[in-house]
Amino acid sequence: MTRPFKFAVAGTHSTGKSTFVAALKARLQAEGLVVTDVHDSAADAHAEGFPILADHTFESTAWLIAQAIRLETKASLSAAAIIVDRPVPDALGYMLAALRHQQRDLEPGRYKRLESLCRAWVGEYDLLFVTKLDLSVPIGSGRPDDEQFRIKASQAIVEILSDMRPDAIPLLYGGSENAIERCVRYVRELRRD
Repeated sequence: MTRPFKFAVAGTHSTGKSTFVAALKARLQAEGLVVTDVHDSAADAHAEGFPILADHTFESTAWLIAQAIRLETKASLSAAAIIVDRPVPDALGYMLAALRHQQRDLEPGRYKRLESLCRAWVGEYDLLFVTKLDLSVPIGSGRPDDEQFRIKASQAIVEILSDMRPDAIPLLYGGSENAIERCVRYVRELRRD
């Protein structure tokens, strides 16, 4: 089996990622592809006892990166296309935002080790989209409402992707149709059997 197509969407919470993933999945399935979506594992990390969001640590970030890689790799066994809601650099962005938000530091070398993992993996995504934070859009139900942290998370993710994946495609809230069509064109041009 050849490598599946892999599309990813990064960005802070309540910016339309899940809506985009659902719409892209339906559209790729309509193209006849077996599609798997890999969702954010932050709730699982929290259930395991790891601090998340503004409390992200080295350990929670390492767990999230490893979990994303594990789930993406497992999906490659059966899917022709994988859609990733929160690719590996997202976890690094959240940790960077948490460090800045709480004015914390990591022990020397620890950030670079996580950055190296992300940098090595980020090339696995055929197309990577990054949402743009729109503060006029209400935060989703049950989501944390720390606006300052949300802004810092968005900025950190964009900063990281600007370095690691300068070809990341901006995705505006409610503007997913063009992004979906871009993915479909990509699949049609490079159809993998």
